[in-house]
Amino acid sequence: MPLKLSAIVACYRDAQAVPIMHQRLKQAIGSLADVVPEIVFVNDASPDNAEEVLRELAARDPIVVVINHTRNFGSQAAFSSGMQICTGDAVVLLDGDLQDPPELIPEFFKKWRDGNEVVYGVRTKREAPLFLQIAYKLFYRLFRATSYVNIPTDAGDFSLMDRKVVDALNRLPERDRFLRGLRAWVGFRQVGVPYMRPERMFGRTTNNFLKNLAWARKGIFSFSYLPLELISYAAMAVTGLSALAIVYYLISYFLHPERAPSGFTTLLMAVLFLGGLQLLSLGIIGDYLGRVFEEVKLRPLYLVKSIWNDPRKNLSPEDDGRRSG
Repeated sequence: MPLKLSAIVACYRDAQAVPIMHQRLKQAIGSLADVVPEIVFVNDASPDNAEEVLRELAARDPIVVVINHTRNFGSQAAFSSGMQICTGDAVVLLDGDLQDPPELIPEFFKKWRDGNEVVYGVRTKREAPLFLQIAYKLFYRLFRATSYVNIPTDAGDFSLMDRKVVDALNRLPERDRFLRGLRAWVGFRQVGVPYMRPERMFGRTTNNFLKNLAWARKGIFSFSYLPLELISYAAMAVTGLSALAIVYYLISYFLHPERAPSGFTTLLMAVLFLGGLQLLSLGIIGDYLGRVFEEVKLRPLYLVKSIWNDPRKNLSPEDDGRRSG
């Protein structure tokens, strides 16, 4: 029985890139012997004409599956949506802007056939301003150092996963998803493949500094308790410094009254320092509470408006059993 390889492409402002991605994916997967391709485009309510482009593509190519979301839910929801629909024995995740080169899929596939259940791309270099390159490097190393799971450095969502890994991810109930962290959390045998990440082929990136900062917070707060522990360490440090300051004040008052600190400035510095520390602590606690609040509301991760060429309608009993197993 031939193997089926599903490629899930998250699309947002990528209408120009869709035909090129489709062509490159068919060439890359077509180079593999005895492999049936399935290409799942997830249109995450793209504001350009991506829906029209995908409609025409799905009409003329039956291996193309299109999922249209009711609004923009983000790339993690788009990938999760595709993973629920796809039927492949192995699944590849790619961004629709062509920054994840489909030509790397044969190498991913070979590593998978060698017994690895997760094969992820490692960004050894990227076409980006020097400041962003340094910032990304620092984030991944900070993320790895603070996380309670073993997070590979410089590895994004671009990866190939075995069916059982995809099924494990699909069973996870959390809604505020950070897939590269969840991929590490589920375990299995994993290996990286180095590559250079190019710049977007069309248009401008939808990310900016604040979005990247929010992305970094999302990863760290989802897979680390260190920020909460730092609050305890800071509290102990402030308590210790306060005790030393009290001793110093008493000694100065009795031995050298003229040199003892006094006045409004000293009080203001102490109040501002403690107030800033308290606000920072509340911000960290609030970030964790906000994530808990999102989870307990139990809203769906995404809403689907339409699906074209739904592959689940054509599943044979053998395929269905293999997919659920």
